[in-house]
Amino acid sequence: MADLKWYVLRAVSGQEKKVKGYLENEIARQKLEDFVPELVIPAEKVYQMRNGKKKMRERSYFPGYILVSADLNHGEVFHLINTIPGVIGFLGANGKSTDKMPAPLRPQEVNRFLGKTEEGDEDTSMLNTTFIRGESIKVMDGPFNGFTGTIEEVFDEKKKLNVTVKIFGRNTPVELNFMQVEKIQ
Repeated sequence: MADLKWYVLRAVSGQEKKVKGYLENEIARQKLEDFVPELVIPAEKVYQMRNGKKKMRERSYFPGYILVSADLNHGEVFHLINTIPGVIGFLGANGKSTDKMPAPLRPQEVNRFLGKTEEGDEDTSMLNTTFIRGESIKVMDGPFNGFTGTIEEVFDEKKKLNVTVKIFGRNTPVELNFMQVEKIQ
């Protein structure tokens, strides 16, 4: 039975995905999946407006770090991970030193990191924002892009708002998704 613990692996910043890919390939090639079952790059989904279109991309919570579930005491696992291109070393160990084992993460730290990365498909800050009747918003997407308005009704279960938008000097009621608006501070 493998003695699996979570460790933080330092990688060259911006190359986390490449390092993760190298690790997964090498682990599979050497049939060590039982001793390194999981590699996680803590990231969040972020929606950005580009050229009037909403684009989703992932942004790393901790650039340059990868969470690794592994049994580092088994054979060559520790050495294998340290020799992957782009790996700087484990957090808690001195560089690529092969004589000092890194300190594993505490269970509450692991839960906090993994909870942050496994919130579900729609884990954006916009969808988790609470809207209140009477608040001012700016429309960020759709045919009313750029208009400002006032929230009249909030439908949390549907993630929709009824908003009054001023168009050509007249108040016009519009139904919008949470993703189409942002609060005006």
